[in-house]
Order: sequence, then C-alpha cells, then structure tokens
Amino acid sequence: MSHKQISSKERTELGVLLRTELKRSEIARILGKHRSTISRELKRNSDGEYCVFEAKRKLRERRKIANQRFRKITRSEWLMRFIEKKLKKTFSPEQISGTLEQMFGSKIICTESIYQYIYLEKPGLKKYLRCKKGKYRKRYGTKKKELEREEAKKRRIDTRPEIVERRERIGDWEGDTMRGTDKISAILTYTDRRSGYLMAKKLERAFAEDTRIGTEEAFDRVPIEKRCTVTYDNGGEFGEHELIERNTGLTVYFAYPYHSWERGTNENTNGLLRQFFPKKTSFKDITQKDLDKAVSLINNRPRKRLNYRTPKEVFMECCISN
Repeated sequence: MSHKQISSKERTELGVLLRTELKRSEIARILGKHRSTISRELKRNSDGEYCVFEAKRKLRERRKIANQRFRKITRSEWLMRFIEKKLKKTFSPEQISGTLEQMFGSKIICTESIYQYIYLEKPGLKKYLRCKKGKYRKRYGTKKKELEREEAKKRRIDTRPEIVERRERIGDWEGDTMRGTDKISAILTYTDRRSGYLMAKKLERAFAEDTRIGTEEAFDRVPIEKRCTVTYDNGGEFGEHELIERNTGLTVYFAYPYHSWERGTNENTNGLLRQFFPKKTSFKDITQKDLDKAVSLINNRPRKRLNYRTPKEVFMECCISN
C-alpha cells in the first residue's frame, strides 16, 4: 500500500466512500493507500464529519503557511545581505545553502526557501540565477505535463482502420459504463458495432482496476479473432487501457471528449438497457443474473438494420462461419 499523500481526486473518492458502510481498512485498500494515510487525512481535515471541500480548503491553508518558510530570511538582515552577495558572485541557491551549513554546522536554510525568497520577495535578484525561467521548475514536472503524457498514450478514434467505420466485421466493439444512483456501482457494457451484440458486467466499484477485470472476464468468452478493436470514452474507469490491450488482445481507441456520438452504437444500446434499469436506479442490489436476463432479451430482439434478424443470430453466425 502507498504511503504517499492523498491527491485531490482521491479526496473526492474518499468523500464518496465514507458515505457507504465500508470500513476504513477497506476504503484504504480501494484507494491503494495505507490505513494510517486515511486516518491521518480524516484527523487533519474533519470535524466529526468529513467534507471534501473543507478538506481541500484546509490543505490550501496549510500549504500557504508552509510556503512562508522564506520568512526566516526576511527576518534576518544579515542573511538577506549574505544571499544577495553570493548570488552576485554567481553562487546558486543550492551552493548558498551548502555554504551556510558549512559555516554553522547545521542546515540554516534550504535551497527551496532561497528560490521562494527570490521569486516572491526579491524578483530583481532573478537575473543572477543561471537558469532564468519564469518560475522555479519542479523536479518531476507539473500536473499539466503529466496529463499531457497520459493523453499522448491514447489512440484517438480518427486513427482507427477504415474497416471499423464500415461495420464490415464482427469484433469491433464500443465500451462504456452506466452509473447507478450510489455513484459507486456500475454496469460495464460492450457492444459489437457490426451485429449490435451486447455484453454487460456488474461492477461493485467503477474503478479502473475493477473495469479492467470485468473486461477481461467478459472477453474471455469471445473468440480471439473477434477481439479486434474497442473504442472508449474518456472516463477514468478506463485508465488501465494498456493492460486491457495486453490481456485481451483488443486495440484500444478513445473518442474525443464530449463526442458521445462517436460511440453511437454503444450509447444507443445503453438506452435499450435503461428500459430495464432506468435512470435514478440504484445498481447496488442488481445481480449479474438480473443483468444477464435483460441482456438476453436485448440480444434476441430483431433489429431493422439487421433485416429483422437478432444481434445474437448475426454475431453467432459470423463466429461459426469463421
């Protein structure tokens, strides 16, 4: 389990999970955190009841206080003159911090504090820095860069083979999740573009790992030659798409954000499933058996676009003929 701090997204998930009947140890396991991390978060940011917005506000306040470390410099006229003098001699903030430690036998001020002092209090001293950038660069990159790297890993829908667009073969799928009112459980659906054949799995939690496992179980019953491509939306539940590719043999593509029509087959089929599980229905008490019954009715209903044959007939005929 990870001992790393909880991210903003994980705080939101924690707020949802705390409203369930799950124990803290189970919540920690779901979030991939150690129990002590969850306990520390609740102790710091709750007054009897955990509020996500209040927790984030308190975090901002603590960071604001923590960022005042350079005030130690502004309270010492000698220290300010020493830093300015060394900067003019082309010392880096790290070298200044190290020199002070050698002089006094212990850490007086850290490198980060000197950078903050320069950028926030004495911007005129930036010209003496060797790296003259707009702001101090974090060692491991920014959140924006991290998101850009994740986006770069995704294949977009306009790079799919032309045969997928023509719906000429069985094995090109579209995937999505339908959420219940509890916002935790979900129904994972896959629809074949050619036949309209539907597969669905009940997910107790619509997290990336659960979605991947549900996907692997669903496609385990599908012949390997009928696992060509799958197209998803941009939900976080499909975050383990690289593992899905590796474990199922499917090539994963993503529609563009807010372009639900690019996955129209799956969206329309989800609408058919909503006949049995309307919106504002809690999926908590729905069983896989209930879901299988509804899926069977949908797959055995004739479709006009299939010349009034059923999705199951078309899907199974293509599987047998190959």
